Amino acid sequence: MNAREVRGAAVAATLFLFVQVGALAMVGPFETAGYQAVEDPSDPTNSLVYIAAILVATALMLAAFKYAFERAVKAVVLLSSALVSWYVFAVVTPPLLTVGPVNVVAVALSIAVAVALLLYPEWYVVDAAGVVMGIGAGALFGISFGLLPAILLLSVLAVYDAISVYGTRHMLSLAEGVMELRIPVILVVPLSLSYSLLADDFSGANEVHEEGSAAVTDGDGAPVDDADDGDVTGGDATDPTRDAFFIGLGDAVMPTVMVASGAFFSPAASLGLAGLPALNLPALLSMVGTFLGLGVLLWAVLKGRAHAGLPLLNGGAIGGYLLGSVLAGVPLVRALGLAAYL
Repeated sequence: MNAREVRGAAVAATLFLFVQVGALAMVGPFETAGYQAVEDPSDPTNSLVYIAAILVATALMLAAFKYAFERAVKAVVLLSSALVSWYVFAVVTPPLLTVGPVNVVAVALSIAVAVALLLYPEWYVVDAAGVVMGIGAGALFGISFGLLPAILLLSVLAVYDAISVYGTRHMLSLAEGVMELRIPVILVVPLSLSYSLLADDFSGANEVHEEGSAAVTDGDGAPVDDADDGDVTGGDATDPTRDAFFIGLGDAVMPTVMVASGAFFSPAASLGLAGLPALNLPALLSMVGTFLGLGVLLWAVLKGRAHAGLPLLNGGAIGGYLLGSVLAGVPLVRALGLAAYL
């Protein structure tokens, strides 16, 4: 890794840190606001419903790109960005101006996120929106998925991610269209100050997929390949033409669900950290595990290999959570959410 790539990796880690710390900070406010999305967070079938929804959404997006309905995909993502942003802004924005129960400032900020993405989707706009969406989604799912459902969700998605990248490769097809829409299902990490997402035409690119792979492009958006076997690669790690690499937003959100769920549902005592009252040892080590997985993923990508991210990231998050639970004195059966079934 050269100096630019080290800086890029540091930026990527910072974006992940913003998402995870932000989600931890939102756990309490989201609960108070009544954002919990399910009646019984401990029900493992919640995970199956969410996984089914992902499969359906993936199929619909693939069909949309095949039949030239890209604008419908973009519209849905922009509306989703406004909605998820509103969840966050509604609990952090002081009610300076209200109409009935509606915080007008929070609504305005949420709309502003969608408008900025529509009118000027430069990389820093996409990243800022992605971080806000990651915080909201991570906290929302974290308080809605109990320990067992969260572990099941992350485990199944890790397997699915590996299959979709190394097997069917359908996520790579999906990503080619998503990249060109410049919407916050990706986090963009520029390696050059001159890089512009708006100017990147992604010609011939198929570099990143929504859930879990990452890759590097040159200044024209074309992938820098070092193999002829059809794999999506990042090229030689010393290649000076690299201008950016991309990581799916799902890579940041999914392990954050484990972090937030561990903070919210684990019986382990809080570490008493100011500003993060929900943080406990299982959640902390889940974060550490996530970043260990991220380090391996970035190393592989910057060496010129595209990889499914969720096996590494989710595996690290779950492993760190379980280790933290054991160190905090939580029985493993209880940490896995199996106590109610035994």
